[in-house]
Amino acid sequence: MRRREFLKLAAVAASAPLLAPVTSAGAQTLTGKQIRVVVPFPAGGPTDIVARPLAQMLGDELKAVMVIDNRGGAGGSIGADVVAKSAPDGQTILVGTVGTHAINSALYRKLPYDALRDFTAIAMVAQAPVAVVVHPSLSVASLADLVALAKTKPGELNYGSAGVGTPGHLTAEMFKSAAGINIQHVPYKGSAPAVTDLIGGQIQIMFDPLQSVLSNVQGGKLRALALSGKARSAVVPDVPTIAESGYDNFETTAWWGVFAPAGMPAALQEELTGNIERIAASEAFRSKLEPLGVTPVIKLGGAAFLDVQRSEISKWAKAVQDAGVSID
Repeated sequence: MRRREFLKLAAVAASAPLLAPVTSAGAQTLTGKQIRVVVPFPAGGPTDIVARPLAQMLGDELKAVMVIDNRGGAGGSIGADVVAKSAPDGQTILVGTVGTHAINSALYRKLPYDALRDFTAIAMVAQAPVAVVVHPSLSVASLADLVALAKTKPGELNYGSAGVGTPGHLTAEMFKSAAGINIQHVPYKGSAPAVTDLIGGQIQIMFDPLQSVLSNVQGGKLRALALSGKARSAVVPDVPTIAESGYDNFETTAWWGVFAPAGMPAALQEELTGNIERIAASEAFRSKLEPLGVTPVIKLGGAAFLDVQRSEISKWAKAVQDAGVSID
């Protein structure tokens, strides 16, 4: 009897290490946990506008405590690097952007993270077109008018953007090449001061994501000539796309997505992706973003999101190269 009991105990002991990881993995969940949501730009900006309703709804889904952590600087790279170096336990996630996870890879010579290798792609959640806007006093009513004016005054018209290497700046450089015009770039430290100078007449044109200029377009202080997206926006339905205006296949968008550190367990990745995809498809999320000119992206998580990111890195790398810009 003693020999048989010893063998039974030995068999149980031998099997325990093999069973433990399976049991642990099966129990992995973020339900009830505290989750830090790193927003790599200041509070109140376009990324923050997307992040806050997303975080609130994700907290409701997971019954989790959500903590917004705004970490601005270096085109979003500081906040992104914080997440890249965090534990892959799902309790630190990033609301990344086309800048942090596509443009910066080509723009910054010494980026502290690898946009693909150092992250787990969870889901894209929203996108917005870049708007081409002018002061109402400028004698142009369409993109064709603007191009015609620019060709009669090469190098004399100025356009503003939120900064070097931003979606607005690079979209403008891509459009300059497509239209064969020469307009001069005036970079600003953010959208707000550029909009102020455009309204004040210090610059004539601006390229910036729609939500940054929308209120002034709706209020008549600025005139929108075109949008860089694939389709028109419901908030300014009379404004054509750049492609509609004679530049076939021209398309750029600012986008936002959720990333976690690399090495995240599959169970946690699936939990986050599933919940965020449901939120992005919800009417509640749509009602928060669409009035601002931002469109939710539905069912683009995991591997599909990663494929889009790779494509975006290639596209924006060419734009950065063509624009001849880089940041140390």
